[in-house]
Amino acid sequence: MSLLSQAQFRASAALPADLLPEGPPEIAFAGRSNVGKSSAINALAGRRRLARTSKTPGRTQTINFYDLGSEARLVDLPGYGYARVSRSLRAQWGELVGAYLRSRAVLAGVVVLMDARHPMTPLDVQLLDWLAGARKLVLLSKADKLTKAEQKATLQRVSSLVEGDVCLFSSVTRQGVEECRDLLEQWLAQAAEIKGPR
Repeated sequence: MSLLSQAQFRASAALPADLLPEGPPEIAFAGRSNVGKSSAINALAGRRRLARTSKTPGRTQTINFYDLGSEARLVDLPGYGYARVSRSLRAQWGELVGAYLRSRAVLAGVVVLMDARHPMTPLDVQLLDWLAGARKLVLLSKADKLTKAEQKATLQRVSSLVEGDVCLFSSVTRQGVEECRDLLEQWLAQAAEIKGPR
């Protein structure tokens, strides 16, 4: 059984003070509002409604933690960019995500989601710059909206611009789901080895 299929919602954090105490290795999911982070988590966990999805950008306004048994956690970060919310709330989200990414010693890697139709926006590039040196996987989500030729060209272009793995992904057709799941479970296994027995 896949480690990711054990995912269970654990807690939400709206403020840096609300973040869960550090425990097992964590993999965070980051990306623009409405890029498909929650859908990707559901697809990887093999569940329909584990992470709440919405057509409204900015629905995820907290950091949501999902336990993978006692071995690891997935972390769904609030989307950045086009959410129709007040500037002060956007600033609060930025502070929250920044506090998480800067302080989390148990972070095993970050999955950066980009819309395959519009990858490498200025906000995407800003996030990648901020994550320089961190272990990353770029998922080109909504790949089912592109032709095979467009998929190939987009994958080549983004792969030439970023450090780390890049994968075409669709939560609708399941493209890239197994490949991504295998890689994330490898990351978690390596992080657990480094951490050693408690």
